[in-house]
Amino acid sequence: MLPFFIKKALFYTYWKGRMKLLGCIFCRMASHEMPAKIIYEDDQCLVLQDINPQAPVHLLVIPRKHISSLNDACEEDAALLGHMLMVVGRMAREHGIDGSGYRTVINTNAEAGQTVFHLHIHVLGGRLLGWPPG
Repeated sequence: MLPFFIKKALFYTYWKGRMKLLGCIFCRMASHEMPAKIIYEDDQCLVLQDINPQAPVHLLVIPRKHISSLNDACEEDAALLGHMLMVVGRMAREHGIDGSGYRTVINTNAEAGQTVFHLHIHVLGGRLLGWPPG
């Protein structure tokens, strides 16, 4: 049985290597090189439905600019990150979950559950969400 830290390192290395080999799936979707069910887009970001929804409403808000994780965001990204949060609010209103409540999640790195190494915000709602998550 492999120790957890080795499993984590292998998982992280696998996904990072896969992304380098095949290109970033979210970058390819944002540039329309790969088909995607885009439900909103503007010049800074796009919104997709999660392919493995964990709630009746489970959206992904993705910046067009490739930022691997929140750890890689810099001061010049502040306006973009703020814009993404404004889009989260707009999507919550349009999907009717703003009144009942919704959760936003940014997974950062493998141990937190990040599997696509392109920053994105999960928007979950439409059911009671327990606490603590995970």
